[in-house]
This record gives sequence, C-alpha cells and structure tokens, in this order.
Amino acid sequence: MVGGFRVLPVLFEGLPEFEPLDDPPGFRRVAGGSVSSSFNPFAGLSVGGSEETPARVPPDSLRADLCSHLFGTAARSEGVVPIASFADYYCPYCRVQTKRLSELGSELGSEVAIEWHELPLLGETSILAARAALAAKRQDAYVVFHENLLTSPFRANAEYLSLLSERIGVDHAQLIADMESESVSRELEISAALSRLFAFVGTPAMVVGRTVIQGEVSDRTLRRIISLEREEGWSSVC
Repeated sequence: MVGGFRVLPVLFEGLPEFEPLDDPPGFRRVAGGSVSSSFNPFAGLSVGGSEETPARVPPDSLRADLCSHLFGTAARSEGVVPIASFADYYCPYCRVQTKRLSELGSELGSEVAIEWHELPLLGETSILAARAALAAKRQDAYVVFHENLLTSPFRANAEYLSLLSERIGVDHAQLIADMESESVSRELEISAALSRLFAFVGTPAMVVGRTVIQGEVSDRTLRRIISLEREEGWSSVC
C-alpha cells in the first residue's frame, strides 16, 4: 500500500507505479507517454485574446465543486467511470490519443463518459480552434466540429472556419459571435485552471476517475485504469 492506494507492479508492467497526489487530495498519478510541451496555460484565454490579462478563474476557486468542473454531469452518474480529456488540436500526440479515446468511448458506451476540455497551449491558432469548437457546441455541433478540427490537415483560420461552418450546417455569424462570448472565454479559463490545479505540463492529459495521466497512453493501459476505477470506487474523490 502507498498512501492508502494499492500499487500494481504486474498489472502496469513497464509503467510507473501509482503515486498519490498531495493535491488535489484523493487523486493519484501514473505517467503516460509523449506530450507536446506547453507554455502559460492562462495566456491568451481572456476575451480579446490579451496575454497580459490575468486569469479570472483561480484554480482554488474550483475546489468546492471540483468533480463537476472536471467531469460535467458524469460526476453524478451511477456506475459510470468519467474521463476528463485535455487536448490541443495541433498537438500531434493529442490527435492520436483523442481518436483512440473516442473509439474506446463508442465501444464501452454507457460504461464511461468523456468530458472534452479544450487546452490550447500551442499558440494563437490553437486558441482560435478551441474557441470555434466551443462556439459550435452552442449550436449542438461540437462533436462534428471537434472531429473535423482534429483530422484536417489545415490550420484554423477565418476562411477555414467559414467553409467548415457551411459544410456542416452551422450558422457562421453566430459561431463568430459565440467565439468571442463571455461563456466561451470562461469555459476555456476553467479548463486552464483545472490544468494548473493538476499540474499538467503539456497535452494530452487525462483524469480517469481518480487517476491522473500525463501523456499519450495505450488502449490496454487505459482499459486497465478504467476497470480499476470501477472496481475500487473512483467516486471517493467527489
């Protein structure tokens, strides 16, 4: 036992053992694979895109309702293992990991619930894509926008977003308005604050129940962690 958690050297052969986190309490960490390096996760996330504007969502302000911010409605769902995924559309490892995670989510169905967090760490184009995806969510088009941004060889710009909106039937004028809205800015700021709270150093990153994963991991490892979270009762952290 380590800090109340069971260490599984055989099950996670070749991977680091679980390490309990001092903060947030109740969570544990296992390292993954490759990550894209990050810069200041609060840079450029305020309305107007100014990197000089301080974050308006301090990480500590999320503690009282941490699981809801992290997992959304899945935090209150019986029998479901929630997964919070943090990714950047232009992180190459994220593109691989997000595809795997989407396929696994489709396969497992109601056994898991995935909350997608936009964490644009790789510059202004990443921020533009993240804002566009969250704006599309307000027209119930997040999934298709998300998938197109992840698979397109093109970088997001005004022309690309206009063409994509037309192709999938999104109101482009409304999309642009929502991209600069207070609600989209706050959603980005909450995800950035969560990344700071869990000390993520880049993307991709995940929180599976109470297990924090930094980096790209295999399907086999992810399945094992999901099974453990179901067996051991991830909801003890909520």
